[in-house]
Amino acid sequence: MQRNDIFNQFQKFLHETEGDFHILEQRVPVEIQMEYFNRSNRLRKSPSQLSEKDCEAYHAQLQSPNTPEKQKKQLLSSLAISKQVKAYRILKQYVAECDTPELNHWAYMALMESRMTLESDLSDEKQIYISTGLGGEGRRLRFFILLLASSDAPFLDYQRQVIEREFAYFLSKENGKLERLTTRERHVELLVLLPIQSNLKYLLEKIVDECNQYGNFLSENITVTNVKELSGEEITEILQKYGNH
Repeated sequence: MQRNDIFNQFQKFLHETEGDFHILEQRVPVEIQMEYFNRSNRLRKSPSQLSEKDCEAYHAQLQSPNTPEKQKKQLLSSLAISKQVKAYRILKQYVAECDTPELNHWAYMALMESRMTLESDLSDEKQIYISTGLGGEGRRLRFFILLLASSDAPFLDYQRQVIEREFAYFLSKENGKLERLTTRERHVELLVLLPIQSNLKYLLEKIVDECNQYGNFLSENITVTNVKELSGEEITEILQKYGNH
């Protein structure tokens, strides 16, 4: 299973770290997340104190169509680290109103950072946000999973039914959620939500083993990512690599 070592290290970190965990629910491209965090880290090195009046002035600039996008990003990041309740309310409103995709992603990141900053100040517990490209829901992370047929033969109808039944059953036992399951001719695409403490490797191997009790029709090669949904081209490359195209 790809990326398993990284995920195991991540779960070990969760077990060993004390604090209140929050999952970034909105899907924000990883590239935008990295750009946001880099800028936020630079701002935190020399933070400027914002008053409520400053926050209102920033809000006016954000709402102005004449303010360049680059400047709006700077304004949003500054509001996020201001430790002002007024700034949090402005960010929440801006996220709801902004219809520019990249700026909306940036504003959402700022809103989450503002919330984390305020909660850290108001409580004695460390606030930790977990962000992935596919986001999550509550205390569950979203994953894209690709399963392959074990041969060049297309899936039979009963095999499709077995896959749907076993995933629905085992995910519900794990307090997970099956958001989407699409069975193609020789592969299966899934979008699932799983609790952050789930043993993902064990769970997926268990489900594949259960399915294969009915004819060994699934390959043990499983691709899992929480960065993004794989494109058709990326899936084709994987199918070609494992000889099931």
